[in-house]
Amino acid sequence: MSVYPKIYVAGHRGMVGSAIVRQLLAQGHPADCIVTRTHAELDLTDQAAVQTFFAAEKPDQVYLAAAKVGGIHANNTYPAEFIYQNLMIQTNVVDAAFRNGVQKLLFLGSSCIYPKLAPQPMREDALLTGTLEPTNEPYAIAKIAGIKLCESYNRQYGKSHGVDYRSVMPTNLYGPGDNYDPENSHVIPALIRRIHEAKVNHTPSVTVWGTGTPRREFLYVDDMAAASVFIMNMPKALYEQHTQPMLSHINVGCGHDITIRELAETIARIIGYAGDIVFDPSKPDGTPRKLMDSSRLNALGWKAQIRLESGLKAAYEDFLNRYATRV
Repeated sequence: MSVYPKIYVAGHRGMVGSAIVRQLLAQGHPADCIVTRTHAELDLTDQAAVQTFFAAEKPDQVYLAAAKVGGIHANNTYPAEFIYQNLMIQTNVVDAAFRNGVQKLLFLGSSCIYPKLAPQPMREDALLTGTLEPTNEPYAIAKIAGIKLCESYNRQYGKSHGVDYRSVMPTNLYGPGDNYDPENSHVIPALIRRIHEAKVNHTPSVTVWGTGTPRREFLYVDDMAAASVFIMNMPKALYEQHTQPMLSHINVGCGHDITIRELAETIARIIGYAGDIVFDPSKPDGTPRKLMDSSRLNALGWKAQIRLESGLKAAYEDFLNRYATRV
């Protein structure tokens, strides 16, 4: 019998899930003790299928990184899909985990859970204190429900069943494995693709949605994976010392932000694009600022390691390796 826990990584093909698998392997976790399923093999919105999978595999730990994700355009276009699929995925996985004896689970949320005008930097206790950003409210509601789902199982089954379900709220993530689809990608992969195409096609300018003034914090996905494993493996007493039963999530960020204009100009410099970056103020900006207060996590002994410029270079290399020949 293996001394290593059997770990199910839900969403292992996604940017975050694949980074968590990389992190586990890098820390010496045997590949045969990591359980994965593609969407074709297991539809996480299918409750019966998820229960059957957990009953057969009986994992010891679960990283719940599976989600339907996208940028402003995708959230605006497919609100029903965003709220339904995310609610179903997390509800099915958390409940099946509990019913099959999983005591340790880590749920990955999103910084969009916080109110649109939350005080900056956003502390964990800003949750449910104000109105959400309308463009991604359905996704945010689903993620808030995921946090409360984990907390509720802890409160009801923590003592009787040893349930210890934790939640982490990452800031905006980027890096290897990102989605570069022009219709539903986030800001960094969208800018990388569009600026790369402009360079290749000798286009004189690239137009970016909004005013360029919103400020955003970005975390390299391998930093997020390292933080996830760190929090999952943290002693329960230490975790409980820094959280509350109904305020148990932990922010994960790098601690500083930049404007969208600065981001676009940095990406253009890395790619080697010499054209103009033009902003279209008729398009939505989204939340004015999103900076996470990660002091709780920092106090627990973890800090981000990868600087934005280094991470953007690695992200562009990933794009060149996986997508550039197709665009």
